[in-house]
Amino acid sequence: MSLKNIRAVALDHGLDVYGAFHPQADDFAQAASIVLLGPSAQFWTVFTASEIYQDQQSDPIDRWSIQVISAIGITLGARPVFPFNGPPYAPFMEWARTSGRAWNAPVGMLVHELTGLMVSYRGALAFDARLDLPTQTYINPCDSCDTKPCLSACPINALTADGYDVPACQAYLDTEAGRDCLTKGCIVRRACPSSVSAHRVTEQSALHMRAFRGK
Repeated sequence: MSLKNIRAVALDHGLDVYGAFHPQADDFAQAASIVLLGPSAQFWTVFTASEIYQDQQSDPIDRWSIQVISAIGITLGARPVFPFNGPPYAPFMEWARTSGRAWNAPVGMLVHELTGLMVSYRGALAFDARLDLPTQTYINPCDSCDTKPCLSACPINALTADGYDVPACQAYLDTEAGRDCLTKGCIVRRACPSSVSAHRVTEQSALHMRAFRGK
């Protein structure tokens, strides 16, 4: 099975391949190959047409991810793995960096070669077989970003190279000034020039922000 075939199946379900690698034998997933999945450009259209989105229950994207990626796993003969199931939690940030398509951005969070700071991993497929993976080398978009607007974008400096002040960020979302982030998505993520390639619609970002806010 090729990565091209896996990507074709994922795209049919509103997802895309965000990276793939051959893990060490003692890796969390105990697999010969791991393929990381994230939203495609058509994700929001596919997701909002689903019964899970329309049932108005909690955690719709996580529930949708479990349903869809589990079904893809059955189709492709792989085990689904999710970043939100635990403990123990699968080391998705480590996997992302190992895939060679994501790096630590100047503000600490991950940046993806295609989706910038809008990177989001919905799950992974763990294959017992060793897939033939491409040897392409990807370029960290931060290396060619001269202005690095992410470093100065946060109005309360909650997200910097020194760490992430989560409580301060959540409290800011409760203020009038924070409505921009709450309704449009994190301003730091939006500041990244490469984030435009994620094709993230405002409604999708708002849903994630409301879940992060926890209210």
